Amino acid sequence: MVHVMKHSYDPDSHSGVIVEDGEKAYTVRLRIPAGIVTPEQLRCIAEAAGKYSEDGIHLTTRQTVEIPHVPEENLQALGEVLAENGTPFGAEFQNVVNVTACPGKERCRLANIDTIPLALRIDQKYFGREMPVKTRIAISACPNSCVSERLCEVGVTGHLKPIRHPDRCTGCGACVEYCKEDALDVINGVIVLNDERCIRCGACVHTCPYGVITAEDPVYVITFGGRRGRHPKIGRRLVIVNTLEAAEMAVDEAMYRIYRQAVGTHLLADQLDEIGFDLIVKSVIAKLPEGSVVERL
Repeated sequence: MVHVMKHSYDPDSHSGVIVEDGEKAYTVRLRIPAGIVTPEQLRCIAEAAGKYSEDGIHLTTRQTVEIPHVPEENLQALGEVLAENGTPFGAEFQNVVNVTACPGKERCRLANIDTIPLALRIDQKYFGREMPVKTRIAISACPNSCVSERLCEVGVTGHLKPIRHPDRCTGCGACVEYCKEDALDVINGVIVLNDERCIRCGACVHTCPYGVITAEDPVYVITFGGRRGRHPKIGRRLVIVNTLEAAEMAVDEAMYRIYRQAVGTHLLADQLDEIGFDLIVKSVIAKLPEGSVVERL
């Protein structure tokens, strides 16, 4: 069941209200963490768009909704309706914007971690917070990166290291077919893993028809300083941890470092060396529980 949060409307909080070309109307972006809404909320959004906008609805790439062409005189009433609906005005500009996540273990057979509960907790902590730079946070349950988390300022990716059991393997080759990294092969009837090619995606574990490939506990790779837009850039690896608690703590410290050290003159990706990325890594690790940091995938 989706937990519906009630929000009060703040007329001074318009970071999710975007002036359209010509400044005659506004696009209103909603707060919908992980893109999850109830059917009742969707109906309310549709009705509000029909009543207060001059056009339809735009489904964005970051799991939220925009209502375009809203006249200025309708913003107050629209904001009140959306707040009561639990889908209030969102965020843009130098804020923490809509937190995104893939379906995770709730629905995806290739998922290594449970993403949506983590996304909702992070949203409650950070959504809308004013930051030196626009800050996107995304969580993906595996390296397929369906929400492009490594192109965000802060990303979390779930990885899974396979454990082979040659004495039980039938050599059917199903895992070889599923492996997109050419990291598996059948040699003399036995599955052989090329450790250098394996990216710990877990596909072989999830797809083995006989369940003879198992896995260690999942790990969480936290990336920092990714960038979307016209010059996309993959975020740098901040830390790898072996518990959900440590992953959330690492995100907390990453957010603190952005708030304290980033400057608003350019994107986070363009100032990592300037603000001392290596020192940020050390500060994150220092905050984590003993034994939670993984040296390598």
